[in-house]
Amino acid sequence: MDKLPDSFVLNIQKELQINAPAQIVFDAIIEESTAGFRPNDGADMNMRLEPWPGGRWYRDLGNNTGHLWGHVQVIKPPKILEICGPMFMSYPVASHLQYRLTENAGVTTLSFSHRAFGEIAKEHRDGVTEGWGKILNQIKARATR
Repeated sequence: MDKLPDSFVLNIQKELQINAPAQIVFDAIIEESTAGFRPNDGADMNMRLEPWPGGRWYRDLGNNTGHLWGHVQVIKPPKILEICGPMFMSYPVASHLQYRLTENAGVTTLSFSHRAFGEIAKEHRDGVTEGWGKILNQIKARATR
């Protein structure tokens, strides 16, 4: 099988060291996925996360309107959270997010990946790496308060 063109694949891998126990970092991930989720201009996106297998991660625009970003595929506090779905892309694409945490002597390593395939728009491809970097820094700041 031939390799997909780069415009059809997204693969972001990031790792952070956070001076906090894994449970605190996991809680910060859940909190930032909802109330703190402000990837663009700092405006509240009204995100909701139902933290159980099959739970939705979605943008609530009120009056039963919004945008489904994905479903919780795996949740095992405080070690792993995986979400799969279209994320912020309103076109045929499949994404998988993974937050994996390992703790050693009170310091947590947060390994993050966002992998996707589909016909991914250039503006999404160009902005997503910076956006996730900002979100991960927000998680780190929340966990170390």
